[in-house]
Amino acid sequence: LFPATLTYDTLRFEYEDFPETKEPVWILGRKYSVFTEKEEILLDVTSRLWFTYRKNFPAIGGTGPTSDTGWGCMLRCGQMIFAQALVCRHLGRDWRWIKGKRQMDNYFNVLNAFIDKKDSYYSIHQIAQMGVGEGKSIGQWYGPNTVAQVLKKLATFDTWSSLAVHIAMDNTVVMEEIRRLCQSNLPCAGAAACPALESDVLYNGYPEEPGVRDRLVLWKPLVLLIPLRLGLTEINEAYIETLKHCFMMPQSLGVIGGKPNSAHYFIGYVGEELIYLDPHTTQPAVEPSESGCLPDESFHCQHPPCRMSIAELDPSIAVGFFCNTEADFNDWCQQMKKLALVRGALPMFELVERQPSHFSNPDVLNLTPDSSDADRLERFFDSEDEDFEILSL
Repeated sequence: LFPATLTYDTLRFEYEDFPETKEPVWILGRKYSVFTEKEEILLDVTSRLWFTYRKNFPAIGGTGPTSDTGWGCMLRCGQMIFAQALVCRHLGRDWRWIKGKRQMDNYFNVLNAFIDKKDSYYSIHQIAQMGVGEGKSIGQWYGPNTVAQVLKKLATFDTWSSLAVHIAMDNTVVMEEIRRLCQSNLPCAGAAACPALESDVLYNGYPEEPGVRDRLVLWKPLVLLIPLRLGLTEINEAYIETLKHCFMMPQSLGVIGGKPNSAHYFIGYVGEELIYLDPHTTQPAVEPSESGCLPDESFHCQHPPCRMSIAELDPSIAVGFFCNTEADFNDWCQQMKKLALVRGALPMFELVERQPSHFSNPDVLNLTPDSSDADRLERFFDSEDEDFEILSL
């Protein structure tokens, strides 16, 4: 493991640092062998967008912090899991970043959505300021559920990606709600949040052509985030096999979580260890060069991935999945149903066709829930996070 005090410039590939093991290495739905595919493993890890603490960016809100060191790690992990969704959406899971190789425009469009400035869709500025509506002051530490709720709200402004973002609360995924959300004929929930479609607007990520709207509106790409509590003070061992299987699914976006007040973005596992990207390195804020080119090397982790024992994981996490098509979602549902039958693998959440009668009935198309029931659920989950952090210190 690399301590947070190291700088980006001191970190380099050292192939021998990755364990020599017969166990398969799983990275976001891809299976690798350490003995024959070590370079492929490291290239896959390097290709993930890596967001860390930054310093000397424009003040949040004009007068707020100019660095997120010490408080922004979960916000950065939220950026990373959402950036992986955008990579899958616009570049595909097979896309790879190679140092010095010219990248396509869509890559820079994705990266620019997370740059540290107020007008980027998913910038630290937007997340911190939107978090105020979730009861978090700027500079306050987030839990996995809070950052998921904030990203869901910010995604309504990202008409280029046109994502359907669903957060499954109360440990239950309701398939009917998700289909209703993804098959909506509206580009987003609120007319005020998104401009009306015009001929020059990108629809579902593509220039609109005759017939394209009708064809693509059948399913909006889904980002499914599931906040979970897998134990009281430590992770329940019965959930470990199920958690591992999540990294094996082709729809996997990984997991955000970590340890109290120290968040990580988990992208896979090998044996009994989780593989993760660590945001706890402070780098200078990046600005475009005079030619308008965005220096991007510091957004890719060019050293062996960090690892930690699964048993050390804080039980408060959020699991992410991306379903680009309805077929992807149906396949995911089938995999989850089969996983529920695996001996020794306790389901982390319930998958149901329709909403149980004891649930509240918020409008799932409202991407900024303001009902008392939704607020109560959010406050309950966040209060659990905070109580756990205190108990664990």
